[in-house]
Parts: sequence; structure tokens; C-alpha cells
Amino acid sequence: MENIINKKTMTVALCAVFACCSANAKPQEQSAPNVLMIAIDDLNDWIGCMGGHPQAKTPNMDRLAARGVLFNNAHCQSPVCNPSRASMMTSLYPSTSGIYFLNPDLDQSQVAKKNTLLPKRFQDEGYYVTGAGKLFHGNQNKKYLPNYAGGFGGFGPFPQKKISSFPGHKLWDWGVFPQQDDLMPDYKIAAWGAEQLAKQYAPSTTSTSSGQTSSGEPKPLFLATGFYTPHVPQYAPQKWFDLYPLETLQLPKVVANDLKDISEYGVNITRLNHVAPTMEWVEANDEWKPLVQSYLACISFTDHQVGKLLDALDNSPYKDNTYIVLYTDHGFHQGEKERFAKRSLWEDGTRTPMIIAGPGIVKGKVCSKPAQLLDIYPTLLELAGLKADPKLDGNSLVPLLKNPQADWPHMARTSFGPGNYAIVSERYRYIHYNDGSEEFYDRGKDPHEWNNVITNPEYSAVIKKHRAEIPQQRHEILGQNSTGHRSFAASEAVSRSEAIPADKKGKKK
Repeated sequence: MENIINKKTMTVALCAVFACCSANAKPQEQSAPNVLMIAIDDLNDWIGCMGGHPQAKTPNMDRLAARGVLFNNAHCQSPVCNPSRASMMTSLYPSTSGIYFLNPDLDQSQVAKKNTLLPKRFQDEGYYVTGAGKLFHGNQNKKYLPNYAGGFGGFGPFPQKKISSFPGHKLWDWGVFPQQDDLMPDYKIAAWGAEQLAKQYAPSTTSTSSGQTSSGEPKPLFLATGFYTPHVPQYAPQKWFDLYPLETLQLPKVVANDLKDISEYGVNITRLNHVAPTMEWVEANDEWKPLVQSYLACISFTDHQVGKLLDALDNSPYKDNTYIVLYTDHGFHQGEKERFAKRSLWEDGTRTPMIIAGPGIVKGKVCSKPAQLLDIYPTLLELAGLKADPKLDGNSLVPLLKNPQADWPHMARTSFGPGNYAIVSERYRYIHYNDGSEEFYDRGKDPHEWNNVITNPEYSAVIKKHRAEIPQQRHEILGQNSTGHRSFAASEAVSRSEAIPADKKGKKK
């Protein structure tokens, strides 16, 4: 009898041990992680945690940076919307795909067509993929983003007539408009994104009536939100302008004659046939402060929308198992290098905020290693435990997400047409133009890139290393007749001493 009791006691004890072990093991089991991508259009480093403008108010992007790794030396692969986004979604350089400017569509590149786009890859891996706003350029969103919810108004709404006196393109406008936040497309995109995160599981076209897969497990979520502001038109309601009174507003730091040590080609490629207001027009019409104020107001408005997504995530079933990637498609000048807008190979044109946070990623760290937008694709594959794709040009940033000071042999590369490249390392920027002219900046000593030291023999060895990163194989230019195409053609014509008709120069004095 005693033996029977002992056996029963042992059996109960063993069952308890196994139950305990099973209970302990369960939390360690990791289901596929979710992904929240937050894209912002034309945002430079004017966010609080990057210090690009001393008065920028971005509490939500700052708190996201505190949750993960801020890459403060990340760069786009082209300082233009379409090629930058095409490069990120394919993880191919423009010199690989041939997509250098605002067109063509991705399907016009025979090379790009061979790569599975980032959202499609996650859909193929069993994710429910959805998105809204601007992730690709133009109508490519609906074409390439599964379960696309729409643009919610895009760059609108527009006032009956332009607010500013600038006579150029309709999009080039700035000022207080509309009256309230909920009329802005980005407000609607953030609300839509929050709704997706509030759901208990991702819906699926192949799911059961309960919304789950046949195995009983919900699909992991890949949610992408693309905000349009602060892209022009730089409109925002009055309350966001009130954050930046003109009387106390600080302009960017600039230096007189900043273009004196830059080649004619380098000046032309950033000016000929561009549609943005010139420095001459801005100063003559006293519009520099209004432009800066509008840009900052738009940034703070967009930051508020980012906050809504973060709040929704923190109150959702995805809270503890989601990787967040916030990025912008390129930088933006606000008077630096005597110009406005994008389309340059300098710091203000190529540098983009990039923040990655989630399970296993160190928190509140800053990484100064050169990162690239096309690194996001391979990084997400590794974070999600998916097989790497050897066709991708980018490199996984996971080693830097674990240790931001880890050895990193890679440099960042940006192009604006074949032959025009910026090569960025942790400390230096090298620029090569298609006519053979060059620039070199020691950002450790010259963070504003005011002094081109390409002829200084002190840097000859390090310049040589950066020159070696220039690609020897360059895909021909695809597409035609966009601003970038025309600017490149005009700069090439001048370098060959060909005359440029006055009506093709595109200058607004």
C-alpha cells in the first residue's frame, strides 16, 4: 500500500514538474514577429533626437528613438522620391536597376522585376500585409502593396489659390491650411493604422470564419503607413505654426559663398531645371523664415501622427512582438548650400532619419555607422527569422542593432544619375560627379560641409578608399522627361559646352 502511495505521489510530482517546465517554456516560444513600418516624406534631420534644428519639437519620434537604435548616419540611395523608394523596396541601388529619377515604374526595370518586393516577400512568408499612404511613388502603391487601403487624399487638400507668392509648381506652396487636423490625409492615415493595430488578429483572405488560419493561429501582421507631410505643399493647421513664432525662429546655419569651392557641374546638377524656389527668390521675397516655419510646423504635425501609431501599438495585442522601422525617403535643404528642396549629394540631401526598435534590440542607443535605406529589407528578413536573399544589394543591420559600435566595413552610397555619387563613411563624405570633378568633406571637423578639402594631401589615402566605392557597372538611365532627367541632361550639356536654352534652365528669380 505504501509503495502504491509512493508511486502515485511520484506520478503527481512528475506531472507537476512537466507542467512547470511546459509553463516555463511557453513564454520562450516566439511566434513570427510583426512589422510596423512608418515612412515619412521629405523629412531631414530636423527632429529633436538628431539635433538638426535646435527648435524642432518631435516628442514622439524622440520616444521611439529611446526604445531602439537611432541611426544618425543613415542615407538614401537617391535624393528623389521614386528612385529612393524603389531602391528600398527592392534593396537595389539605382545603378543596379536603372531607376534614377521620378520615373519609370518598377516594372520597367528588367533587373528590378527579378527581385521580390519587400511587402510581397512578407506576404509570401505568411504575413497579412497591408498599408496606406505613400510607401511607393505615385500609383505604384496600389499596384505593389497588398491590401492597400488608399492615399486618403494624398498631398491635398488644397486652398482655392496658393498661399505663398511663389509662381512655380502647384505643390510648391506653404502656409497655414486647413483649419483642423482631421482634414489632413496624414491624420486619416494614422487613424486607419491605429484601427489595424486595435484588431485582435490580422484578417486573412484564406482564414477561417473566426479570422484565423486553418491551424488556429492568427497571421503575423506587416503594417506600413506612409505619411505625406512635410513634403510640399507644406500645409498644417494654425496650432502647429504657433509652436514656432517667426519672431524667435532660428534659420539654418549657413556661410557666405558656400559654392565657391564646388565645380560648375556640382552647382548645375543641383539647380538646372529644378522646380523649387531659388535662394535669390527666397531672399528677395523675404520668404526664408516662412519656409522654415512651415517645414517645422509640418514636422511637428507628422510627429503627432507617429505618436498615435505608437500609442495604438502599445495598447494592442502586437505590443511585445513587433519591430518598428521609421524612416524617410531622403533629406531636404532649407537654405543650406544656397538652395531649397532635395536632389543633392550633400548631407542635407542624402541623410535620412532611421529608427529601428523591437524585441532584442538595444534601447536608447545611437549608431553613427553608415547605414542605407536599402539595408532595411535584409534587416527585416533577419529579424523575422526568414531566409536571406542573395539578390539584395543591402546589408542586414542586425549586428548594429545588438551593438551599435560593432565593426561595420560598409559605406553608404547615394546617386543622382549615373556617374554622380556620394560615398559616406563614419566620418567623411566623398562626392564624384560625372564630369570627373570631386568634393571631400571631413565631417568630424566640418559638420556643415562648408570646406571642400579634395585637394588637401592630408586626406589622399582616405579619399582613395572612398573612390574605390564608386560602382564601375552603371545601368543606363530608364524613363524620361522628369525634373531629374532634365537636370541631368542640362548639366551634361553644359559640361560638353553645349548651350542650354534660357527657357530650359528652370530658374525662378
